[in-house]
Amino acid sequence: MKLDAAVNALTHRIRQRSQATRQAYLSRLALALERKPGVERLGCANVAHAFAASPANDKLRVVTQRSPNIGIVSAYNDMLSAHAPFQHYPDIIKIEARKLGATAQVAGGVPAMCDGVTQGTAGMELSLFSRDVIAMSTAIALSHDVFDAALLLGVCDKIVPGLLIGALHFGHLPTLFVPAGPMTSGLSNGEKAKVREKAAQGLVGRSELLQAESSAYHAAGTCTFYGTANSNQMLLEAMGLQVPGTAFVNPSDSLREELTREAVRTVLAGRQQGGEGLGCAPLGRVVDERCIVNAMVVLLATGGSTNHLIHWVAVARAAGIVIDWDDFSTLSAVVPLLARVYPNGSADVNQFQAAGGPGFVIRELLDAGLMHGDVLTVRPGGLREYTRVPVSTSAGTLDWADTGASRDDSVLRPVSAPFGATGGLKLLRGNLGRSVIKVSAVPQDRHQIEAPCRVFDSQEALHQAFEADELNRDLVCVVRWQGPQANGMPELHKLTSPLAVLQGRGFRVALVTDGRMSGASGKVPAAIHVSPEAAAGGALARLRDGDVIQLDAVQGTLQVLVSSAVWDERQPVAMPQELVDANALGMGRELFAGMRRHALTAEAGACSWLG
Repeated sequence: MKLDAAVNALTHRIRQRSQATRQAYLSRLALALERKPGVERLGCANVAHAFAASPANDKLRVVTQRSPNIGIVSAYNDMLSAHAPFQHYPDIIKIEARKLGATAQVAGGVPAMCDGVTQGTAGMELSLFSRDVIAMSTAIALSHDVFDAALLLGVCDKIVPGLLIGALHFGHLPTLFVPAGPMTSGLSNGEKAKVREKAAQGLVGRSELLQAESSAYHAAGTCTFYGTANSNQMLLEAMGLQVPGTAFVNPSDSLREELTREAVRTVLAGRQQGGEGLGCAPLGRVVDERCIVNAMVVLLATGGSTNHLIHWVAVARAAGIVIDWDDFSTLSAVVPLLARVYPNGSADVNQFQAAGGPGFVIRELLDAGLMHGDVLTVRPGGLREYTRVPVSTSAGTLDWADTGASRDDSVLRPVSAPFGATGGLKLLRGNLGRSVIKVSAVPQDRHQIEAPCRVFDSQEALHQAFEADELNRDLVCVVRWQGPQANGMPELHKLTSPLAVLQGRGFRVALVTDGRMSGASGKVPAAIHVSPEAAAGGALARLRDGDVIQLDAVQGTLQVLVSSAVWDERQPVAMPQELVDANALGMGRELFAGMRRHALTAEAGACSWLG
């Protein structure tokens, strides 16, 4: 299938724009590839330290026989449900590597925090910057430089982007992600949301709410809604960075352990075939501008997390590629919406997988010319391998089968009959700055909102006003001082319930903020990531209660309807000193002062390592 003209033109523009930075990146990668392999790069004392604790047979393989050595970077902890299954992965990987005449070592661990635990708390202000900490931790792990390949164990929100950013700085290494899969379905996301809305109105108490939450989040694996964690997995499939079809296989499924072994076999592909070196392509060559465009296309086609308009900008920069929100907007105009998964629909990711999952989406987009098929992946068969699903044969071996047609057209539809002609994300521009909105979950009659605003300096202030019944009218709620420089740009997901209650009462409401709302932003229109942020002198710092705001997701505008003369005379207010002090102290926030100070805008990836 011929590549869509708009996709092709955008890829060309990204390639041209990134020429200098990408070439510099590839030059560094080439120098790294010219070096001697593995332990041969190091002196005897260095090597002795690296393998002092290794079993004798492993020492023999890696030191004497010059066998490949895999570095494992793990985000395991047993508090995150999605990461708890990783506990035994290193042993599985090491055993499989030895079968293939190779070795594996846990190179290091990276922190992994759960946004579900920290939502609405001070700890959430560390969340976004944990991505850059994870990237740095990945670099520290791989800096021991005794590795010929890497396997990355991580699933959730900031963990996957952080691992990928860190690993791209070691782009000479063949690298795969090894996922753990989603938890089995519990209480439906829709029912959980209803209980949350009742709790916000005081109609149910803590015990009922906790019971509902515990019934939804009940086992090992990722949460079952299509938020940032599961969007991560969809994007990794589209980028060809893990074994095909592994994203949404449950941790308890009999295929799971075999797929983990297959990751080892994949990264050691050349070794299996008796060749010299490894057959799996270096990560830095796999992740090129076509690969990044493929990830953007799949994000839009599935109505994925808005967080990736920040994270994948940063991922691209790590590979020397420059993208921005205009690129997402251009693609959104030509990429159809193929999936309805909560919060864009009622289905969870297990139902998405049962309907056809990533394989169906990627096949449809490839066949329509909306994805680059001529890309490198970690597999020799290229991206077409990712249109198939893993199955267990009667002999107990691993195979892949055709995805076939959608098995539930309320969840997945073909390009010929999509849920929407355009993608699930929109760029908004206007005198309030640049922002994005996830429209795929918002009712059509709410894509345009015009109402007076009420300005809040914190999400707690909005909750207090809601509980005092001060918001029962058509209203645009503005929550400022929530950007990267102000307080680390926490997610404001706890605002979803009160705003949904107001909308349910018949009021036309919207949210405008320089903060984040994650992939679960729901059915209330929310203009998020407003840039420049208020703390950097952005327009939200000039708003006053009662100003009329127009949010138009159809035309792609975000405006305050104040005369130019009045608006130009207004000076931005300063962030209240009590907020400055509060954001700087407690819960470890003192340690992140430098990151807040150096953070780039949301559109530039909120990177602290480029500032």
